Amino acid sequence: MKEQKIIHKQLIKNMFFNMVLFTIIFSAFSLLIFAQLNRYLYVPVDQEIKKSKSDYLKYVEVDSKDDEVILNFDKVNNPRITCIIRDEDGNVVNATSFGKNLQAYIKEINFSKKNLDQIYEVSVNSNYFYRGTCFEVELPDDEKVYVELLVNINSEKEMIDNFAKTLSVGTGIVILLSIFVSYGLAVKAMRPIVRNYKKQSEFIQNVSHELRTPLTIIHAKQEMLLQSPNSKIIDKSEDIALTLNETRRLSKMIKELMELARNDQEKIKLNKEKTDINSLIEETVLPYCDMAKLQKKEIKLKLECKKEIKVDRNRLKQLIIILLDNALKYTEENDSIEVESYNKDDKCFINVRDTGIGISDEGLKRVFERFYREDKARSRETGGTGLGLPIAYTIVSLHGGSIKMGHNKPKGTVVAVRI
Repeated sequence: MKEQKIIHKQLIKNMFFNMVLFTIIFSAFSLLIFAQLNRYLYVPVDQEIKKSKSDYLKYVEVDSKDDEVILNFDKVNNPRITCIIRDEDGNVVNATSFGKNLQAYIKEINFSKKNLDQIYEVSVNSNYFYRGTCFEVELPDDEKVYVELLVNINSEKEMIDNFAKTLSVGTGIVILLSIFVSYGLAVKAMRPIVRNYKKQSEFIQNVSHELRTPLTIIHAKQEMLLQSPNSKIIDKSEDIALTLNETRRLSKMIKELMELARNDQEKIKLNKEKTDINSLIEETVLPYCDMAKLQKKEIKLKLECKKEIKVDRNRLKQLIIILLDNALKYTEENDSIEVESYNKDDKCFINVRDTGIGISDEGLKRVFERFYREDKARSRETGGTGLGLPIAYTIVSLHGGSIKMGHNKPKGTVVAVRI
């Protein structure tokens, strides 16, 4: 229950982190788009204002007779441009050229000499918006007038406002969707963690269970020996032998656990060299042939791998021993075990077949899990720990190969290794 709360809490944290990250990304992206639109939408307007300024300056003429400056602005034909001429005090001097309604609005336009030769924006009654510039024209007798050119940008403002609303709604929808996406990503990210956490918990439980049984047996037998201090060793030989067997099983289990731990930490380095697979298999299997005869079983060799491949000899030998040992454990008298090798497409294939008791379909799915055993009672009798095949899987993986177990027809199992 506590573990579930921890996992749920971490899931919420991951979801919140993803949601904040998505919100920042989409908000920044929206602001960038809005800033770019706001910037480039006024580029044509500003270009028109600059061009109009040049056109108006062309018609500032000087009368050669009277040395008088004449403003022939009427010659400029641009209906979008509103030209306002002001005196040095900022008063409009060409108001009569505008209609009565426009005159009232023009009076509301703020004028500042600080904006000379710059592009700026002004608004009238917060309803009408203009973008323009102002330049100075010198008249005789040291007098000056200021020419202000304005372009109405209400349509551009409306476009920006509508786009901002659309962008805000779109960003809001995306942020809402990001909640579900964040939850999905958090769940997906937590799956391997939860899976590994469960495997770790299961592993600890399995180790505890596997260690408890032999330790209990050893403890019980030692207690019984202490209760008969005057007994002879020959009288207690069975108890002593059982204690030694359980001790050996403990030592084997600890050795295998240490090897798996090293493999998990990726500390294993392979010493690969070109190897004749047939010779290596024959050398490894030979001692097991005599063992099989004593158990009234038969080991057959079918070695047809005609190519040397680079492998770690010691690791591959360990792999073959694990597979043979496993086959011998789960075969009966008069059963047979066949070790086959061949090469195809620059790969080496090693198959170990037996006609033993076989394995269930459920067992095939879990056979490479640590501590998994199809028949736990039989495995304990034969000294099995459920760690051999996981080690075999690791050895093959280190070589970049694959290992599978399947049914051997009409009965038994087959382990197929590709390296």
